[in-house]
Amino acid sequence: MADQLSEVLDLVEVYSAVSGGFAARGRWVARSPCYDAMKLIAMVSGHGRMLTDGLDEPVELSAGDVAILNNRTWLQYEGGPQGDGPRHRISPEENFTGLDEADPATDDVVLGIAVGINSAGQELLLQTLPPVGVVRATASAPLRTILDQIFAEVAGRRTGSAFAIRQYGQLLFLAVLRAYLDQVEAPPGWLRVLTDERLRPAVALMHNEPAAPWGLEELARSAAMSRSTFARHFRAAAGMPPLTYLSRYRMLLAQRALRQNDTRIAALAADLGYASEAAFSNAFKREIGESPLHYRHRVRNDPYGRRQPAPA
Repeated sequence: MADQLSEVLDLVEVYSAVSGGFAARGRWVARSPCYDAMKLIAMVSGHGRMLTDGLDEPVELSAGDVAILNNRTWLQYEGGPQGDGPRHRISPEENFTGLDEADPATDDVVLGIAVGINSAGQELLLQTLPPVGVVRATASAPLRTILDQIFAEVAGRRTGSAFAIRQYGQLLFLAVLRAYLDQVEAPPGWLRVLTDERLRPAVALMHNEPAAPWGLEELARSAAMSRSTFARHFRAAAGMPPLTYLSRYRMLLAQRALRQNDTRIAALAADLGYASEAAFSNAFKREIGESPLHYRHRVRNDPYGRRQPAPA
């Protein structure tokens, strides 16, 4: 099922980029708005406390822990001894402040990772992940290794470091997602059905041949279940019936084609198994809320639909 998950992540064009970081000692605090639909906060070394909208109490972060922020609007994190008294103010927008002189043995080191998702990925990730989640360092050995590699590249500023940081940022997001799915059961939706081993054969059929006229009988047989058992199990995992899932997967493929090339609508309809251009256009508008041509024009102007900072 890992292959299907990778395929869908490619379809929604998930990318992650290390957007900033800092090192601090003693008592410190950092506050900033969140403009990214999804953001990761990584505690490379030391210890900190994170607070954001929707939390009543701060979340404790230790070395190697990564927090997932989903559609949050502001963020505050602090380190050093608790209690009253002044704290040194850190400005997260000052990219990699002090990291070239940081000592992970004594400093609190924090990295921020922005995760971008195109408009087609809203349901896939944002609606199936919690507002705030935490992956502990103990949950994933690769996670600790990737964080150390990112820090070495950021602090060392060696030739090619910008390229390396981009690649490690992608790997970090995947490691966090894997570890999170290993430690909790995702709610019904794309992530859960894509990691359900019993449904793997049926999902593979739909992904490998999305234009085929799949029926419930064939899909159930591939998963070695009766029709009724398969239908119940699939709906419990995906939050939708199997043929609805197939239709939505076809729409993901259609959205990618409309974003990336100038394929004619009639040809795209045929490639996805629709009997006519009109049938495809009606299905697309019903699912996406706009016509294929309007969607193509809109997303080519703003493929990720990122939130913009509000005027001061």
